[in-house]
Amino acid sequence: MSAAQSAPESGSDEVDQAFVADVFARDCASRDILQNVTSRWGLLALVALGESDMRFNALRRRVDGVSERMLSVTLQALERDGFVNRSVLQAIPPRVEYSLTDLGAEVAARLTGLIEFVEGHVADVAESRAAHDVPVPADAARGRRSQKS
Repeated sequence: MSAAQSAPESGSDEVDQAFVADVFARDCASRDILQNVTSRWGLLALVALGESDMRFNALRRRVDGVSERMLSVTLQALERDGFVNRSVLQAIPPRVEYSLTDLGAEVAARLTGLIEFVEGHVADVAESRAAHDVPVPADAARGRRSQKS
């Protein structure tokens, strides 16, 4: 049984199919959640908030390159999914601070591992890209075409 599936409740012979997640199934709700978590801005916002709670503008500076609108939409989606808390601080003017829920902290820790892996292998990927992107001389390309014929 996968981690996404749970055993039937006591007395029940079947698992409620609405709660069985299969990310490969077209209509599975886990796809939408995964999209929010692993989008470029979702991933970066979650990991940044894993470092510390932040106000909107501090988070926007930390996630360099995100527009105000995209960050706002991303945070709303993550809040809706239960990964982010939005707290309005009583001040003049009112301030908003974002933090991770327990669920958000768990996913941020996993994403941090992925980021560390990718950052540690940037040189390997660059090498692979360079080898892949080497232009093929025109006469070699013609020779390959004639061999296929």
